[in-house]
Amino acid sequence: MSESIESRGNEEGEGQNQWAACTGPDVRNFDYPARGETSKRSAMKHALFLFASIAVLLAPAAFAQSRRKVIVDEDAAGPGGSNLQAIMTLVQSPAVETLGIAVVSGDQWRDEEIAHILRLLEIVGRTDIPVLPGAVFPLVHTRDQALLDEQLYGKINYMGAWERRGWHEPFAVPSTAVPEGMPTARPSNTDAAHFMIHMVRQYPHQVTIVAVGPMTDVALALRLDPEFAQLAQELVFMGGSLNPVSNDPEWESDPRHEFNFWFDPEAAHIVLSAHWAKATGVPVDVSIKTHFTRVMAEEIATSGTPLGRYWLKYYDADNDYMWDELAAAAWIDPSIITAEKDYILDVNIERGPNYGDTLSWPERDKPNLSGTPVHVLLDVNNEKFDKLFVDLMSSPTPKEGAN
Repeated sequence: MSESIESRGNEEGEGQNQWAACTGPDVRNFDYPARGETSKRSAMKHALFLFASIAVLLAPAAFAQSRRKVIVDEDAAGPGGSNLQAIMTLVQSPAVETLGIAVVSGDQWRDEEIAHILRLLEIVGRTDIPVLPGAVFPLVHTRDQALLDEQLYGKINYMGAWERRGWHEPFAVPSTAVPEGMPTARPSNTDAAHFMIHMVRQYPHQVTIVAVGPMTDVALALRLDPEFAQLAQELVFMGGSLNPVSNDPEWESDPRHEFNFWFDPEAAHIVLSAHWAKATGVPVDVSIKTHFTRVMAEEIATSGTPLGRYWLKYYDADNDYMWDELAAAAWIDPSIITAEKDYILDVNIERGPNYGDTLSWPERDKPNLSGTPVHVLLDVNNEKFDKLFVDLMSSPTPKEGAN
């Protein structure tokens, strides 16, 4: 069962006190010889032993302090697929402390997504990580509005939870929708927005928000706490589209369309208008240059881990773009990115055929009212990215307390 915010805070404090008590050997107990070269060599050996002892004792504490704190906000469709693979990219990294997983409607309805992520956490033995229920519906946008827009302005190629195929009511979780099995673990009683606010206040300027679904939860946190953006260390998001090179029908008629922004344009507008310490965006342009291949899935499966078997079992060649994994991996290791540029970004929130489209300006052309310039990632070293992902997914999952 997911732990509460309070219990997580207590565990953090207990860990710090435990390591604070480890002060190493007492130098007063060493009996250094008084004279001669032998005495000097002996003293040096004692000193080296002392420093080595202190280093060994303090290493775990230093490692724990050096891990980067993150909350991932995801529309965790499943089983398998980009959403869950992005979450596990963070959970699998020994350099990352995943404080919690916020879940927002997008590719599927929220409650179905929660079932997928809880079941995956059971499979890998990490149900200690809190799963926070987020927004079920966008701030303004509705399915009825989207269906009307489709009649007025032409086909919408992808609508996520609003798709006609596989449609079910928002709070229903049919067993057929969770073929990996319904979880026994439960989500947290705390909602996503309040959890994120609590964490950035508990760890000011230390928590990165990786928002790789519609931005409803992040927008709600910004409206609830006007200092939220300044208290976060960084915002990393998958969203927006500038000029993708693709003949995919989703962008053929409107290259500025991207699902996460479109599903909740008003939320994306709020988030992009905020003043973050740092903001990094992963648009369609670079995402569609990545592919999770069956060869990769089979290589991961040879690790013999439950996670490796899971990815291969639910591999889907028809949905191989690594949208969200790239955002998570580029935050872990920025060296996988080979081209980037700063833009002012926003979203069109005027009703019409371009509702939800990405707006962008270089710094010199920015409007008077604008948010933080976004560091937009535009190209990737695929070989390096693929290796990082395969290595993380092939490794044993870090145990409770190690992440």
